[in-house]
Amino acid sequence: SVLTVACEQTEVLLFDPISSKHIKTLSEAHEDCVNNIRFLDNRLFATCSDDTTIALWDLRKLNTKVCTLHGHTSWVKNIEYDTNTRLLVTSGFDGNVIIWDTNRCTEDGCPHKKFFHTRFLMRMRLTPDCSKMLISTSSGYLLILHDLDLNKSLEVGSYPILRARRTTSSSDITSSGSSAPRAVGSPCHQNDSGLLSEKHMSRSSQREGGSPRNSLEVLTPEVPGERDRGNCITSLQLHPKGWATLLRCSSNTDDQEWTCVYEFQEGAPVRPVSPRCSLRLTHCIEEANVGRGYIKELCFSPDGRMISSPHGFGIRLLGFDAHCSELVDCLPKEASPLKEIRSLYSHNDVVLTTKFSPTHCQIASGCLSGRVSLYQPKF
Repeated sequence: SVLTVACEQTEVLLFDPISSKHIKTLSEAHEDCVNNIRFLDNRLFATCSDDTTIALWDLRKLNTKVCTLHGHTSWVKNIEYDTNTRLLVTSGFDGNVIIWDTNRCTEDGCPHKKFFHTRFLMRMRLTPDCSKMLISTSSGYLLILHDLDLNKSLEVGSYPILRARRTTSSSDITSSGSSAPRAVGSPCHQNDSGLLSEKHMSRSSQREGGSPRNSLEVLTPEVPGERDRGNCITSLQLHPKGWATLLRCSSNTDDQEWTCVYEFQEGAPVRPVSPRCSLRLTHCIEEANVGRGYIKELCFSPDGRMISSPHGFGIRLLGFDAHCSELVDCLPKEASPLKEIRSLYSHNDVVLTTKFSPTHCQIASGCLSGRVSLYQPKF
């Protein structure tokens, strides 16, 4: 019922998505850029910012924040929420994933604890059933915490490494590669050799038996055309039914961008001591190489049949086939191109974000110059 827009200059905008009318502007929602907004229920929502804080808001009383959460030491970029435990999960460029207990929230904030830490963290997501946490890094690694237990803190060195694998080659994951930092302060393409130590790596070859809670898997997802060049995973989304993950990747040289879909492959490793890749590349498409240094946030439709992806000064609606079939009904033996269903262009600047309405046949997009567009596609 409400469209919320995170803005670069401390603001949050609220619109009625049906009438397109502007409802309210939270002009000083934060002291720096607002990065992400997450609704916890039909009235409470959380915002996060480059001012290192998270704020909770109530739609019934927008003149003041419910509370402000302090705990991160750098830009906060991502908010997730477990509706079963009412735990808020945030991540930032300090490399930390922090858990906040909203059950015990007061005007002074919420009890919190550091859950996980890794270098060069970019995005963090929970699967719909909160059984897995996925974390992408600026040097192309994807971390998966299996059999997730958010009540258990993971200090450095305490998590069991279930399996570790580079999907494009057999190289050790501690190999390094470096390049110049990206624009707008994003720590992409820096040396990530310290992501995991060799003693941690050795545990994957020593472990036998079933997987313990919060087992860590480290992957380098295959990206077309990037086998020897490296890439940065800039955007990370999950299929609404938990079947797949959706990544937007850019090359280390910033001259290529790809949207890739990876199917989750469940089950035990072939041999108890052998690494096994949980993801398989099923579909991909090359994107417009514009707006270098800026992150383009893409998304699945609520039913998971389509992808809305920023493309130049507009968006593309992509399907797994030309008929917008379910992913499970069109899984290829080898990676196949995503099908372009429709292109929508109404911006005069690079589109950075797009989102489907969860309840209406409607899509929103926002561009670098601040314009927000609403579409009601007719097929």
